[in-house]
Amino acid sequence: MKHRILLVEDDPIIVSSLSELLVSEGYGVEHAATQNAAIERVHVLSDSSLGARCEQRVGAPLSLVLLDVTLEEGNGFAVCGEIKREQPDLPVIFLTASDDEFNTVTGLTMGADDYIAKPFRPRELIARIATAIRRAQPNARKVFFGPLAIDTERAHVERDGCELILSALEYRLLLLFATNPGRLVTREMIREALWDDAGAYIEENTLSVYIKRLRDRIEDDPAHPKMITTVRGMGYKASVA
Repeated sequence: MKHRILLVEDDPIIVSSLSELLVSEGYGVEHAATQNAAIERVHVLSDSSLGARCEQRVGAPLSLVLLDVTLEEGNGFAVCGEIKREQPDLPVIFLTASDDEFNTVTGLTMGADDYIAKPFRPRELIARIATAIRRAQPNARKVFFGPLAIDTERAHVERDGCELILSALEYRLLLLFATNPGRLVTREMIREALWDDAGAYIEENTLSVYIKRLRDRIEDDPAHPKMITTVRGMGYKASVA
């Protein structure tokens, strides 16, 4: 089942761009522009008496709420408070102004799972969303990639019951491929996953070196890789077949 995200935002330009980004990443997106509309959506999904009829009418339960602090009608804090009252395990990520420390602290104090400052990098937002959803799912702490089992809470990797020791960058690169099975992983995605500093430039040869190192660690035959294959001129693709 596709994860569904409720985007609570009243700026139509941001709504359009974020919705396009989230859909391109495989998420289902719903939108609420006001405090009351967002709370109503939470109430509908919290009413267990509606059962399967509710799911057929309004769609699958939400996996995460992406919530702007400032709304033209109402505010994000009230929405967050209602979400945590009705569905305390539903992840909430606040969108805040880059210099708005007070709102950031307030949101986290109210139970928000994370925040991201505007303007934000798309890949960073997608990574934080995936992390928040994964943490909220009790059985999702483990990611399987071919013969590898990755415990994301402990950053622990095993193959056939034996621990596989990876460097921090190798682990982050492995997790990027493991969480994008069958999808194109571009070299820009790899740059953003490995280096957090905005605007940092990583040479092409450096990326190739880390791909080679990871293949050496996880592939049965690194010279003929099966798990991480090259898509010439575009990037790489993860395969578990």
